[in-house]
Amino acid sequence: MIFLTALPLFWIMIAASRGGHWGAWMPSSISAFEGTCVSIPCRFDFPDELRPAVVHGVWYFNSPYPKNYPPVVFKSRTQVVHESFQGRSRLLGDLGLRNCTLLLSNLSPELGGKYYFRGDLGGYNQYTFSEHSVLDIINTPNIVVPLEVVAGMEVEVSCLVPDNCPELRPELSWLGHDGLGEPAVLGRLREDEGTWVQVSLLHFVPTREANGLRLGCQASFPNTTLQFEGYASLDVKYPPVIVEMNSSVEAIEGSHVGLLCGADSNPLPLLTWMRDGTVLREAVAESLFLALDEVTPGEDGAYACLAENAYGQDNRTVELSVMYAPRKPTVNVTAVAVEGETVSILCSTESNPDPILTIFKEKQILATVIYESELQVELPAVTPEDDGEYWCVAENQYGQRATAFNLSVEFAPVILLESHCAAARDTVQCLCVVKSNPEPSVAFELPSRNVTVNETEREFVYSERSGLLLTSILTLRGQAQAPPRVICTSRNQYGTKSLELPFQGAHRLMWAKIGPVGAVVAFAILIAIVCYITQTRRKKNVTESPSFSAGDNPPVLFSSDFRISGAPEKSERRLGSERRLLGLRGQHPELDLSFSHSDLGKRPTKDSYTLTEELAEYAEIRVK
Repeated sequence: MIFLTALPLFWIMIAASRGGHWGAWMPSSISAFEGTCVSIPCRFDFPDELRPAVVHGVWYFNSPYPKNYPPVVFKSRTQVVHESFQGRSRLLGDLGLRNCTLLLSNLSPELGGKYYFRGDLGGYNQYTFSEHSVLDIINTPNIVVPLEVVAGMEVEVSCLVPDNCPELRPELSWLGHDGLGEPAVLGRLREDEGTWVQVSLLHFVPTREANGLRLGCQASFPNTTLQFEGYASLDVKYPPVIVEMNSSVEAIEGSHVGLLCGADSNPLPLLTWMRDGTVLREAVAESLFLALDEVTPGEDGAYACLAENAYGQDNRTVELSVMYAPRKPTVNVTAVAVEGETVSILCSTESNPDPILTIFKEKQILATVIYESELQVELPAVTPEDDGEYWCVAENQYGQRATAFNLSVEFAPVILLESHCAAARDTVQCLCVVKSNPEPSVAFELPSRNVTVNETEREFVYSERSGLLLTSILTLRGQAQAPPRVICTSRNQYGTKSLELPFQGAHRLMWAKIGPVGAVVAFAILIAIVCYITQTRRKKNVTESPSFSAGDNPPVLFSSDFRISGAPEKSERRLGSERRLLGLRGQHPELDLSFSHSDLGKRPTKDSYTLTEELAEYAEIRVK
């Protein structure tokens, strides 16, 4: 398929006379009134050696490519056309004479567009020409007024309407021309591309008072109800007067703003847009449009339009107000404060209009102001409850912005009442919950054993911090029968706090019930049972194995009768011995914030010996 570019009319005529070239001619544009008809003149040519028996043709609408299935306007082979053109299209030319002129009737706006012709010579000799005609469906006559209309000098105003419908011819008449003279009909004129227009001329001598007079031209078609009118205003020379300009303009930041200044004067004025003495744009024109793309608050202010010519000048101003959402608030606050100090919070922002400013803490409003750019809040004598995240929120009708900031209140440690010791089976776990900022150190003291365990000794103490709370857990193995006193001590640079942890274990209740005498009797019975089991086990060990395997780790229970004495050089061995005797384990328990002492005793032991075997070891230590 071959597409040819548009060719000058004289070349087409020469090519047609010589033959042997593919080419087509039609007006690039043509217009017609709605409801009338239009004849699109068309000629085409093809190489003489093809000599087709019959020449066919197809007119397409808006696309030259058959594979796109464009609407068929006319088709000589089948007469099958698109429903929009049924009963409206007809070929006026003779394809055999290479004339493809098309007639369209009963025009409606949807028929406006591009029209392409395709020659069909049979077989593969089918070509769609790239030349096309654009049809414009109009409803208004075109009135042409001279650029200069000078008072006291004769002017000529013309009315032009298309005359391309062979079935309907327009008639022209002038409206609103009383006192200006009688019009003269010039007649039908042929344009350069072969289209036709009807022209009517009106000659008159204008006066200053005629400025702004509306002249009308009416096109009517005999024997129909079709009538079309168009109007033009006269502009007679006089000193400039600005007649069109924006009033005060409000625009949202980032939007596009157009400022229009129009002046009534002749000759045309020099229009100038200025701001703060700087020329932004100027042109000689009836109106001047100043486009401001993506306006910013820096472009807020007064804009002046100046119109001047040889007869005088005029100027006016317009105020542009750029509205924008609040900028991200700036917060001026001390990040760290000591309990009891006064903290001042200053939040500021910029916006247009001024915003509503609000300071929140944990969704609670602390303070708010309306249509202010600053908000100041004072927190007298801050407490730990004032610690946390704050928000400064600024909002107006154009948006909302917020800034988060943290206030850290530092204070001495406070040991919470849920701190306690709990026993279950052979395990005692002591829970110490401390509220403090900054993070404190925590130590567990066993005064009856003369032992202190720090939280840094991870094999004995498990600690976890959540916010201002530090939870430390000390695990004692083999202490359930005679739980020791435990004192939790916490300190930071602001103070020290100690608390003897209350014991909540079930074993203590049991000893309280049976009394000291019952305890001695029960203990004696247990010793006897242990001695018997121990002797039996020793005999069995002599038979099987005289020693523990490398992987054994027998537990050692704490003896209340054990005492350590000696020279200072034995202090290190003493400390290690006491920790082993206490049965301290490096297992990190799961942290349960319910602080149930029954849960604290549920961690399974890894020792392979039963409680009876542990009691046997206890007896061995006492004997030694």
